[in-house]
Amino acid sequence: MAGFQNTGIFGEASSAKTGKSDFQGSAGASPPCPQCGSTKLWRNGQRATPFGETIQRWLCRKCGYVFSDPQQLQTFRSMVETLERRLTKPIKGNAERHSNCQICATKTAGGGAKNLEPEQVSIGKVPENVMDNKGKLLQFAWKMQQDGYNAETIRGYGSCLRGLVERGANLADSESVKTVLAREQKWGQNRRRNAINAYTLFLKFNGTTWTKPKCKVTHKFPFIPTEQELDALIAGSHKKNAAFAQVLKETAMRSGEAKRLEWTDIDREKRIITLNAPEKGSNPRMWKVSMTLMEMLSALPKKSEQIFPGSLKSMKGTFIDTRKRLAETLQNPRLLRISFHTFRHWKATTLYHQTKDPYYVQHFLGHKSLKSTEIYINIEHTLFEAGANDEFTVKVAEKPEEIKALLEIGFEYVCQKDNLIFLRKRR
Repeated sequence: MAGFQNTGIFGEASSAKTGKSDFQGSAGASPPCPQCGSTKLWRNGQRATPFGETIQRWLCRKCGYVFSDPQQLQTFRSMVETLERRLTKPIKGNAERHSNCQICATKTAGGGAKNLEPEQVSIGKVPENVMDNKGKLLQFAWKMQQDGYNAETIRGYGSCLRGLVERGANLADSESVKTVLAREQKWGQNRRRNAINAYTLFLKFNGTTWTKPKCKVTHKFPFIPTEQELDALIAGSHKKNAAFAQVLKETAMRSGEAKRLEWTDIDREKRIITLNAPEKGSNPRMWKVSMTLMEMLSALPKKSEQIFPGSLKSMKGTFIDTRKRLAETLQNPRLLRISFHTFRHWKATTLYHQTKDPYYVQHFLGHKSLKSTEIYINIEHTLFEAGANDEFTVKVAEKPEEIKALLEIGFEYVCQKDNLIFLRKRR
């Protein structure tokens, strides 16, 4: 595609600036007007293709007709046709889509763009013979989707490869990729590992391999805030983000899972939320949630099938602004360490502390393997096992109303002595 950006229709180099054509001094430097046949033309800006390239537009000085350079346009169309013969589906798996709009026709001092005729341009495809990085990454995303990879995995791997390209890596040369990985100091080990895995899959799709550089990821314990800190963030957020955070707190969903929830996934009468579209190969799950959460969800507008429409990235940005404001207001810098995923870590740790049942926590989180859950056992031992006397809160009740109230907030019956009922609840 880059080959026609600054080239005239007969191969001569031409200026991209807007102004009078040089047809008098260079025969054939501009095409004849398809409307009246005149060769007295002005360059009238350029139109952009979906791939970032440009096609020269011409303005006829005699009849005012505006048109795209025929040869450049034909070159572009032939490249697209080549790809259409080889690919059976577009990247997003839908039927082919076309744009009939006028793309980026720039106005000039000689007059506005007149008589612009819509010209069809295929969207979302990259010709195979265009060996630019953008085309390679688009085809890589398409192949990942064809192989059934999760949308978040496709996005993450694409981000890693774009990061390599932006830092000077040539995806056709594995040694240049190694050089960039060795030179890049700002990337953490997790990011480096993901970039290595992304490039390995990229090479696999292209029928080649490489010797992967070593990358040891140090597993760290996640930050576990207090419940009061989480509640402060929820209370300080607007109603959409507050309801979203409350869902994460009570269900330990991943943020991507909660983002895909639909109104049909909620049973208001039974206060049950069902997740049938889990991420990372997790198991489907169901939760009994609080009346507080149900009221927060009911207060949200129902203008979409999704409970939380819009972009997850936008919600994260709003959340970051909120925690920054609250951290300064409450003078608590620990709030800056809380992310959407922190709610999952907190719920898993407190749930194990309450139940001492790792298998229950595993099923609650949707983990396929108990090994993924074991980290919360270690965290719980450190945070809560300060002493045997700190494990439980013990209450004594005598009247039925007192007993009922304590049972409703999680206390469990232990024993009875005389007319006194002893109950306890884990801290």
